[in-house]
Amino acid sequence: MTPSALAPLATGQPNPVATRNAYGDALVELGGERDDIFVLDADLSGSTKTKAFGQAYPDRFLNLGVAEANMIGTAAGLAAQGKTVFASSFAMFAAGKAWEQIRQSVCVPELSVKVCATHAGLTVGEDGKSHQMLEDITLMRVLPKMRVLVPADAVEARLAIRAAAATPGPFYVRLSRAATPVVLSEDYEFVLGRGALLREGKDLAIIACGVEVAQALAAATRLAADGIEARVINMASIDPIDAEMILDAAAECGAILTAEEHQIRGGLGDAVAQVLARNLPCPLEMVGLDDSFGQSGTAEELLAFYGLDATGIAARARDLLQRKA
Repeated sequence: MTPSALAPLATGQPNPVATRNAYGDALVELGGERDDIFVLDADLSGSTKTKAFGQAYPDRFLNLGVAEANMIGTAAGLAAQGKTVFASSFAMFAAGKAWEQIRQSVCVPELSVKVCATHAGLTVGEDGKSHQMLEDITLMRVLPKMRVLVPADAVEARLAIRAAAATPGPFYVRLSRAATPVVLSEDYEFVLGRGALLREGKDLAIIACGVEVAQALAAATRLAADGIEARVINMASIDPIDAEMILDAAAECGAILTAEEHQIRGGLGDAVAQVLARNLPCPLEMVGLDDSFGQSGTAEELLAFYGLDATGIAARARDLLQRKA
């Protein structure tokens, strides 16, 4: 099948922006458009960027304190009354501490609670392994009825939040602490359940999510210097996932490399592997954390150390091509 049209990319050198900042901006926009939007936080509103919503719409903002389980229960109660609720904390706490409440109180009754977790992944940086949540995609995508989104940059984060608000039911949106490159243009369109083809290529496909999308694009540029044409796909919608785009890549490229700032067990790589195993097996490698926790360091140092920067992705791509051959 012919690949989808290329998604529009940002031009020039836009300043890096953290996806959590775009989240805060989107909430303020939504609050002005809809009076059913409520925002809950767990005493981290300055860091999660929900503070601006609280200042603009104090009657629809609740700080539940350092009590994520209680926050999710309160969010479920509001959603049961017809509200659309955004509940925020750091990913380690939102997904880790409140998993039972998310399962029982949000997913079982299929309520419109949008769990938006910031400070996910290695790029939390110097806070180290205690705060570098690398298992949240696994925890969330295993839950029935939960949609899981990992936007690539600030442009997509804003659109993903608006899509979550417009779609009934539970969502988990994974957001970053660190400022990251803006790779998508302002006229980019986000569609739930669809991937975005960012670069053509026939030798292999790199499927990435979150902060790894920018690294995948940079890796593809490095590979092109050696005559290797790497297709790059942004898979922000991990559940539901774009099986058609994955299978097109398998058929046309013959090898797939996934890249995620997360454990490879249960994350994006596993989601892609399930599609391939059921439909069209092909050589597959996964870039991510493999049975290890992170450590303290800058975001850039950690991505390089764990092979998640452009250099590491390009090296794994070359290894994968040896298997394909």
